[in-house]
Amino acid sequence: MGTTTDATTGTPTGTTTDSTRRSPLHDEHVALGGTLVPFAGWTMPLRYTSDLAEHTAVRTAAGLFDLSHMGEIVVEGPGAGAFLDRALVGALSALRVLGARYTMLCREDGGVLDDLVVYRTGDEAYLVVANAANHEVVLAALRERAAAAAGVVGEVRVEDRSAATALVAVQGPRALDVLVALPGLVLAAGPDGSVTDLPTGLAVLKYYACLPAAVDGRPVLLARTGYTGEDGFELFCDAADAPALWRALLAVGTPLGLVPAGLAARDSLRLEAGMPLYGHELDTTTTPFEAGLGRVVRLDKVDAAGEPVPFVGREALAARAGSAPARVLVGLEGLGRRAAREGYPVLASAAADAPRVGTVTSGAPSPTLGRPVAMAYVTPELSAPGTELAVDVRGRPEPVRVVALPFYRRAR
Repeated sequence: MGTTTDATTGTPTGTTTDSTRRSPLHDEHVALGGTLVPFAGWTMPLRYTSDLAEHTAVRTAAGLFDLSHMGEIVVEGPGAGAFLDRALVGALSALRVLGARYTMLCREDGGVLDDLVVYRTGDEAYLVVANAANHEVVLAALRERAAAAAGVVGEVRVEDRSAATALVAVQGPRALDVLVALPGLVLAAGPDGSVTDLPTGLAVLKYYACLPAAVDGRPVLLARTGYTGEDGFELFCDAADAPALWRALLAVGTPLGLVPAGLAARDSLRLEAGMPLYGHELDTTTTPFEAGLGRVVRLDKVDAAGEPVPFVGREALAARAGSAPARVLVGLEGLGRRAAREGYPVLASAAADAPRVGTVTSGAPSPTLGRPVAMAYVTPELSAPGTELAVDVRGRPEPVRVVALPFYRRAR
């Protein structure tokens, strides 16, 4: 059965079917009264109470998210780093152990197959986290590229651990307080056998870094990453351990303002933070440069012999890096009350005969800013902040202004 679209959030919704996969936390969502919907082949919570309440809780206190639909792929072996340098656009062999990096998997023509977060969990071990909808695409591409690199780099093993792994996230300004209060959470010993105390260890953990840890003796990988624009942590654990971890986080977090939050809040939060969503701002027709993410493409990476790494898409991306883009991703601030939505035409002005100059990729009312916001691709000459345009909202032009991304930036 297909999905429909929630009129308020633009998030896919509809009736769940037996063909969708269930999160290890499915029963927890049911018990909390979550509205469950099909999403990327899974049955996931859209909301528990209201989109506004969940969004606001993350901005002011903390939200608890189930991200178990994401794909987790382990790449390990003596050649793991060199292989990922060839398979992805980033320089993953240079990533420090227990560091994380945002990167992309591209086609030969430079189009984006998926955007990823890669964690280096050991000298020869990496965890690649893929978007749920692209999990199989990423897995197949990594396996195909590993086979092609055989004999060029050292031994590499690509293993899909998605079914055995759950992922929960605590996001918001009180996320650190929630983790510190979690009973049974201990950080793993360092190479010298020492263990940093919990408050200090979490406080000094840098953004885009991770730590091995345990909760009540059960191993977790604790990462300071997220997709909301707030401080926060993501916890990877065994799928069987997820319900107990979820309940424990709710128990200690509720007095601190933590609430369970669904897909709708996650989408509005990432939109305010100007974070791209695959299938909206990114797809196979888009290169990282058009999306304003050319910084993740490392054309300067070299192999052990000092030769340029021939990663997939290198030639096309090198050519794109040196040429003017045909379109540019921008932020749009609504000057009226009606919100732009995905697919709506961007017009050169509010005049009746104004030509179309772009397309909205994501849009919604911003709970934090109190006005509509959107991201859109427009022609380069109209991409400067302050440029006034319009969006065709169901046949009526709504005035908008180009603004710099992100729309919202948390206080540091």
